[in-house]
Amino acid sequence: MSKLPLKINKSLEKRKSNGSFRELKPSKNLVDFSSNDYLGFGNNENIHRRSRQILKQNSALLNGAGGSRLLTGNHILYASAEELVAYFHKAESALIFNSGYDANLGIFSSVPGKGDLILYDELIHASIRDGIKLSAAKATKFAHNDLEDLGKKISRLKKGILGEVYLVTESIFSMDGDSPDLHALVALAEEKECFLIIDEAHAVGVNGAGLIAEADLQEKVFARLVTFGKALGAHGAAILGSKELKNYLVNFARSLIYSTALPPHSLSIIIAAYEELQGVGISKIENLQENIEYFKAEVSKRGLQKHFLESESAIHCCILPGNELVRAASGKIAEKGFDVRPILSPTVPEGSERLRICLHSFNSKAEIAELTEVLKNIL
Repeated sequence: MSKLPLKINKSLEKRKSNGSFRELKPSKNLVDFSSNDYLGFGNNENIHRRSRQILKQNSALLNGAGGSRLLTGNHILYASAEELVAYFHKAESALIFNSGYDANLGIFSSVPGKGDLILYDELIHASIRDGIKLSAAKATKFAHNDLEDLGKKISRLKKGILGEVYLVTESIFSMDGDSPDLHALVALAEEKECFLIIDEAHAVGVNGAGLIAEADLQEKVFARLVTFGKALGAHGAAILGSKELKNYLVNFARSLIYSTALPPHSLSIIIAAYEELQGVGISKIENLQENIEYFKAEVSKRGLQKHFLESESAIHCCILPGNELVRAASGKIAEKGFDVRPILSPTVPEGSERLRICLHSFNSKAEIAELTEVLKNIL
């Protein structure tokens, strides 16, 4: 049949009418202020060359894994990669999934169960929300980064819970660029005897091993998610935690059990990227942190602070309410040679549409200054 069901057509027409229709478009040759490739590892030649060496040294020149990890796909590079990832992030163990989405589906659909309670930040990533939907646990959101609200909800809701309570948040939020008070959050989790799960996708690389390891809080967090497709310029993700947690996920995380494993090439890139991160990557992190401070100074110099959300990360969001308005602004910025993407509702709540500016180690001071001047003229 060539026709779509009526309700599907209506959904598409609604998206088109309110300006939120999504399309796949080729990337343009613009100055990158949009990608999550914070350190430029995505086209790093050293990582590419080193990955080839790793494949040859391990006789792993294969196009694919050939099966799931529990069948034939658990090739030799998995053990090396997981050992390296666990060591770098100061974790007891690491379990690699095909993507951050798969990792979040895996842990949240299998760990919190019937009789448990999940309390999650209202701005948590869609992959976590989808994982929670697959869980048999009860779930309730708390106000964004509001630990007072979280504390009240734990006290009120825990009374009727026979099982465990899981607290879920991100160390750096992907659409706001802000962070919770991690020390206070850990203290609250300890006080209330809750299990803490933190998504560190946008902190890895930007802050070295992530904000949890940076604050030396890794022993007090039940599980962390780290991804390789952002600052590491690779693909895949890992759940960090105890060896017992890893064993449990291998047995019960369906997104791991029933997926064809990553090919050796993907694992060799991950290993090479971590090696690079511990070498010249240190200077790239320093460059990125300098660019973050410079961008904030340029925004302040032009009096644009009122348009921006507070952020100490590589993600900076300029609020321009309305899908059409923010899309038009992105187009004008592109005409000046810069790639800054609009974030439309329903990805973010209606009325909080925004330009999402991602800073990188490779952006020059001149590019940053020119971008902020373009923004000033548009605003």
